[in-house]
This record gives sequence, C-alpha cells and structure tokens, in this order.
Amino acid sequence: MSESLRLGSGKELDELVRNRLRLWPQRPPGITRTPKQPGTWLRGRPGELSLAAQPFLKLPGTNTYRTIPDGLWLHFSPDPADRYADILCIEACGSISNLQDKRARFAPWTGSLLVVCPLRWMMERVGAEDHTPRWRLIRLLREAPTEPLVLPVRDVRVLYGLKARHYLGFAKSQMPAPHEYFCPMEALTAVDGHEAPEMQSLIGRASATANFMTPP
Repeated sequence: MSESLRLGSGKELDELVRNRLRLWPQRPPGITRTPKQPGTWLRGRPGELSLAAQPFLKLPGTNTYRTIPDGLWLHFSPDPADRYADILCIEACGSISNLQDKRARFAPWTGSLLVVCPLRWMMERVGAEDHTPRWRLIRLLREAPTEPLVLPVRDVRVLYGLKARHYLGFAKSQMPAPHEYFCPMEALTAVDGHEAPEMQSLIGRASATANFMTPP
C-alpha cells in the first residue's frame, strides 16, 4: 500500500505532498523554454520551512481572502513594460468536496487574479545550492525591489492530485476545463515524482504552446 493511502488525515496528506514538491526544480518538470514563455520560472510554493513569506494569489481590492495552493510555480514576464505572470498551481485533494472547492477558486471569470510576491521572498536566495537572490532572476526587475511585487496573472494552469478512487471516477465521468489537469495522488507523493516521464509529459501538455498547431 502506498504511503499516501496509509495517511489518516488531510493535513498529513497535504504536508507529504508539500514535502515532495520541495524537491521539484525551479522550472516545472516537462516545461520547455518557448517564445510564448521566454521569461524566468521560479517555484513560489512550497518554500523553505523557515521562510514564512511566500507568494500567494488574491483578487484586486481585498487583503482578506487569499488562495494559497499546495504548489505554485511562477513564470515572470521578461519585459518591464509588459508586466505579468503565468502560474502553474498544484493542489492535493483528499475528497470530492475538497476538489470542488479548489476548482471553484480557479474557475474562469471576468475578474483579474493577482499574484503577490513578498519582498522578503524576492530578496532570499533561490535555494541551498544557488545563493542568487530571486529578484535578480526576475528580468522585469532592473534593480532591487523595495516593496512586494504584485502582478496580474496572464495564464492559469492547475494540476489536481486525486486519491485513486476519485481519480478513476472523475476520469470516467467528468470533463475537465481547458486549464485543468489531473493525476493520481501517488504521482505527487512519489519521492522522485518530478522525474517520472508521465508527470513530465502531463505538465509539458500544460504549456502555453499546447493549444497551437504550429507554435511560434
């Protein structure tokens, strides 16, 4: 029996998924550099346990209701004159009601979604082996920031991890929205899940060029 199926509570499952996602690289596995996304990818969540300030999502005009995905990868525009971010979110869903709640948060609508990058997060190093401050890799920034970076979200892709019985049932009877992707929970709890060809292929299909017959 897999490690995820032995877990008793949703909090334990969420924590296991976050621990695994911390092993994933800064660029999502399977995502290649293309003219549609020529900027920098950085992992926003989950971050180091010692760093409380991590990127989050919000709606304009509110500081109360935030969306904090289990996993959040950010692609930053390279052009200071055209500021935006593309996001890839990963959500572990331990129940159908949890899936429905999280799908509702990412449902397409007419409002603008914002991503907020805290100042401390941008000033911190990329990782244990790369001491470069994150802001230096965000090419739309020309100098060290002095306040949080708030960007409109241009493109949203969401990968949902479901327990086996939920995954099979959803795959048989439901139709995902164009921005939605699904995988069994075991794919997220695997120690080297980001190296699995199936996962790299799935996330590769979630790229900004996937909808074009001949990408630019």
